[in-house]
Amino acid sequence: MTKISKKQKTAYGLVDRLKTYSLEDAVGILASFPKATFDETVELSVNLGLDPRQSNQMVRGVVNLPKGSGKKVRLIAFTDNAEEAIAAGADEAGMDELIEKVLAGYTDFDVAVATPAAMKEVRRVARVLGPRGLMPNPKSGTVTEDVPETIKEIKLGGRVEFKMDKTSNMGVIVGKRSFANGDLIENLQTVIDRVGKAKPDGLKGARYIKSMAISGTMSPSVRLDPAIFNQF
Repeated sequence: MTKISKKQKTAYGLVDRLKTYSLEDAVGILASFPKATFDETVELSVNLGLDPRQSNQMVRGVVNLPKGSGKKVRLIAFTDNAEEAIAAGADEAGMDELIEKVLAGYTDFDVAVATPAAMKEVRRVARVLGPRGLMPNPKSGTVTEDVPETIKEIKLGGRVEFKMDKTSNMGVIVGKRSFANGDLIENLQTVIDRVGKAKPDGLKGARYIKSMAISGTMSPSVRLDPAIFNQF
């Protein structure tokens, strides 16, 4: 049987897990939970009324958090103009040498971007990066003609990706426990709106978003009032 810590017991006593809450109340409850010894990531969990087996019911996209994610992002760029990419903030950049390094097992980064022209060669690393979710992809905005601008957006920490998994769920980073309540609420509203707009055309006669909840890395989840997302 899993042992519950004293902090977890306190946190569970501060939220009614059968109730749903407004954004303001949910963020307020999250802020009241005992804090961990590190700055926890706050995530929005979304349960979707979609069938992941249907290709026309997939949900994937990117969103720019107005208050940032609070995360330091390690980024590499596959491009012939390595100097430009490094100047924009890439941790590593290049083509042949970087591809060989990745093929040798290098995956110590969070995001990889590439130019469309580079993708013919970058496909060689798909077997390494694909299973880790690190492969550049046009749908996630990481295959781009404007590499410097994309790097700057990602390195600022405000650009996050969301993607439905095989169980029709997804988690989206919305900030850190250290953020002010108002900043978390602004990020949350931005993500909710973006996810709502990603509703697939292939969904007919079913509810798109079934439930949403927020939580910290070490905290219980706080369920959101359906009125927040029922319009989608």
